[in-house]
Amino acid sequence: MKFDTPATTNPIDNGKVIGHPHDRIDGKLKTTGRAPFAYERNDVVANQAYGVILGAAIAKGSIARIDTRDAEAAPGVLAVVTHKNAGKVGKAKANTVKLMGGPKIDHYDQAIAIVVAESFEQARAASHLIRVNYEAEQGAFDLAAATATAVKPKLGDSDPADSKVGDFESGFAKAAVRLDQTYTTPDQSHSAMEPMATIAAWDGDKLTIWTSNQMIDWARRDLSETFGLPKKNFRVVSAYVGGGFGSKLWIRSDAVMAALGARAAGRPIKVALARPQINNNATHRPATIQRIRIGANRDGAIQAIAHESWSGDQKGGQPETAAMQTRLLYAGADRMTAHRLATLDLPEGNAMRAPGEASGLMALEIAMDELAEALKMDPVQLRIVNDTQVDPENPKRSFSHRNLVGCLKQGAERFGWDRRSAMPGQRREGRWLVGVGMASAFRGNMAMDSGARITVGSDGQVKVETDMTDIGTGSYTVIGQTAAEMLGVPLEKVTVLLGDSDFPKSSGSGGQWGGNSSTAGVYAACMKMRAAIAKKVGASATDVVFENGQVRFQGRSVALGDAVGSAGLTVEDTIEFGKLAKTYAQATFGAHFAEVAVDAATGEIRVRRMSGVFAAGRILNPKTARSQVIGAMTMGLGAALMEESVVDPRYGYFVNHDLAEYHVPTHADVPVQDVLFLDEVDDKSSPMKAKGVGELGICGAAAAIANAVYNACGVRVRNYPLTLDKIVPYLNKA
Repeated sequence: MKFDTPATTNPIDNGKVIGHPHDRIDGKLKTTGRAPFAYERNDVVANQAYGVILGAAIAKGSIARIDTRDAEAAPGVLAVVTHKNAGKVGKAKANTVKLMGGPKIDHYDQAIAIVVAESFEQARAASHLIRVNYEAEQGAFDLAAATATAVKPKLGDSDPADSKVGDFESGFAKAAVRLDQTYTTPDQSHSAMEPMATIAAWDGDKLTIWTSNQMIDWARRDLSETFGLPKKNFRVVSAYVGGGFGSKLWIRSDAVMAALGARAAGRPIKVALARPQINNNATHRPATIQRIRIGANRDGAIQAIAHESWSGDQKGGQPETAAMQTRLLYAGADRMTAHRLATLDLPEGNAMRAPGEASGLMALEIAMDELAEALKMDPVQLRIVNDTQVDPENPKRSFSHRNLVGCLKQGAERFGWDRRSAMPGQRREGRWLVGVGMASAFRGNMAMDSGARITVGSDGQVKVETDMTDIGTGSYTVIGQTAAEMLGVPLEKVTVLLGDSDFPKSSGSGGQWGGNSSTAGVYAACMKMRAAIAKKVGASATDVVFENGQVRFQGRSVALGDAVGSAGLTVEDTIEFGKLAKTYAQATFGAHFAEVAVDAATGEIRVRRMSGVFAAGRILNPKTARSQVIGAMTMGLGAALMEESVVDPRYGYFVNHDLAEYHVPTHADVPVQDVLFLDEVDDKSSPMKAKGVGELGICGAAAAIANAVYNACGVRVRNYPLTLDKIVPYLNKA
């Protein structure tokens, strides 16, 4: 099914199931331990052994010698696999480096061996018996030092590394008020609850993996490229995924090493990355250095804006595209953005929740706050003045739907923004300095082709099959709601099966595209089912009404199960979005507001309340959407105040590689979070008239907190996170 024109009226608009806050249909399974995650699948294949991965102890260089004899002789050991006996192991195009290292080492903790044994404890003990001699080389680990050799990276034609409209330098020089500041964001870890984990089982040259992965079809492709076997030889199952935030968009070393270990041992094996391995073995959000220059008139209208960002990655990697949102968020005639990529020998940098915008808005939205102060203008009003309904770099392309102004106005009223003092340090409660801050939220809306298979049985039960994944976002529920709405049955009559490559290819979960795209695919399949049922009962597809488990047409009413007949009916279809992205600028919007308290003596920061108003098309399920947004706002709080993967510049690894030392927000850190979704639909985004929402909540949240800290105590911190050492020395001087 092609989606070429807006679906102005369609069955999804009935709103009997879609748009309602249904409980997650997988919720009881998860809270009672009956939703098995990858490592727990003892039921899928018999005689499972255990694998433990050994990682490299250097960041750059090569293996001079690796001795596995003691490990192979250890109790219970079935096989030890290294580069010497693994056979041909390639690199998938999506991976920056090989997921099995040796003899060349690309980064610290790169997988170099796997030990397979009868028990996990035996495999772990034997892994310590492997002796490795390295030839270490000097690596590059410092982004600031590497910017001098950074290069312009190759990105897609639709979103090139650099953009230019007008004459920024001239426009900036003429501006009445100018801002020129540099901001930094650190390396960050995804820290998903479920580690990367895989069970692998070979049947001849065919491999099945039960794994924790966000994108089933991408995983099959990556396995095919890694092992040099046809894609059809691989089956990937990820029925439940315990969080990913982008770290599981592509296969990781657990999948590759499990496959190698299972082949060597001649048995199925299970592998999980231990928590201390994840931060260095898997991917992370790269650090950035961002220079922002804005020139404005005295009335606040931006005349010139430039955003330059430097980040680092392994050779052949990609940058953190932190300047992308600046191309679309605010108006201004003279514009320039640029991304530069430095080669670093740290573990691979890659997508983490809202890649680009999350880091970019941490800088841009502080810059807007600083500009508002220079203009002596309210920060909310500054953003309203610079709103735009068209792509500033391509004015002929309008937004499919944009209501940033509505978010700003309702957010300000809801939060009580009018009680704010523009002068920092004016509100004190005992030892606490109290302030408020705000920031815009912006996240691009992408649509991905997505398919589904629908079966209606003679009993009126509906089954949906698609390889879409649920990474804790509520995919099971919104997909079930879509089928229920389209076929006129209660949600309880729908069974949803996800995360299996035997099912039709879906959009997968990532980039905030999953909910809107996958439900649109189910919509397409349901439309095909409606047409097939109409034909079966001898009616026109446009005249048939599906409601309350009945099919109504020509004054007649037939039970859905009777309409499909004793054999039932199965159809399959895919939604295709064509040139939608070129026709319209698509994005989601929001406004963050935060109140913080800063201890006047110690610099300790307490976030007291957070509020967010968001515009993201039709909200398919307000309960699951709110859950996603408050989780994203919480990640924004962590990014503002505590999250940082600290690099050891001597050895090139992240020192704080577990949850004891990589600090994330806990219950004590998180206040009550107020969330409001504006009532809107976007009929150009998809037939669901929805957009993504899962990543929008993190975008701008950190900057709102940073701006609130400045309003509280007068200390402007431009280098995240806002730790005590960046506050205390300046408290008495502010």
